[in-house]
Amino acid sequence: MPRKSAAPSLSERDAAPGGVAAVDRAMSLLLVFRAGEEPLTLAQLAERSELHKSTVLRLLASLAHAMLVERLPDGRYTLGRGIVRLHRVHQANSTLERIVMPALHELVQTTGESAALHAQWGSGASAQRISLFRVDSPQPIRDHYKVGDILPMNGGTGARVLIAFSADSALASAQKDQNILNLIRKRGYHAAVGDRDLEVAGISAPVFKNESGERVLVGALVLTMPAGRYSENHIPNVVQMAQRLSMSLGAG
Repeated sequence: MPRKSAAPSLSERDAAPGGVAAVDRAMSLLLVFRAGEEPLTLAQLAERSELHKSTVLRLLASLAHAMLVERLPDGRYTLGRGIVRLHRVHQANSTLERIVMPALHELVQTTGESAALHAQWGSGASAQRISLFRVDSPQPIRDHYKVGDILPMNGGTGARVLIAFSADSALASAQKDQNILNLIRKRGYHAAVGDRDLEVAGISAPVFKNESGERVLVGALVLTMPAGRYSENHIPNVVQMAQRLSMSLGAG
């Protein structure tokens, strides 16, 4: 039998109530991949997931069969094309896409910069964020993350807004600077230069929906641009568009 670690793994610490342990472990393995990184070795996957290598190998075999991960010729692993397929199916069936995409196109046309909607991915202190929808700036110099990319929560205006307005109390309480979160809640947006990347600036505002009479956070509307093109004049455009989106989703 495989050895069980004395310390709980990531999947054990964030297990789904009444769920299946093997599925929790597989999902935790997928979540260790990060945007902008090189493919990961077996040792790196085991270290990040806090699972034994033998367990990781068995999980990778199942995930590769479903095309959710891919083993490269050099033995390293990356996310597979099955992830892209699932995301496209989700988008095709999503009412959200039909509302959000025209708004992103309008925001890009107005500002000349890239616009996106980010949502929380995972929960608690280990949560990240995913780029659900995006429209690129027509300008050649811009940031280049893509739809479906998983981004960290430790920087970037989109991350700050998601944390500030999230109903996930464990996520907010894990943050060191509560003053920033309080200021974001008061203003209703966050703008910064070099928060995630020294060469990138961003402006973000929350988007809400009505769910059974409750105002629920959908994500963060994010406008990004090179630091040298940052302008506070874009702030009203982002805030007003986020408010319009919330109204369209019944939470105005």
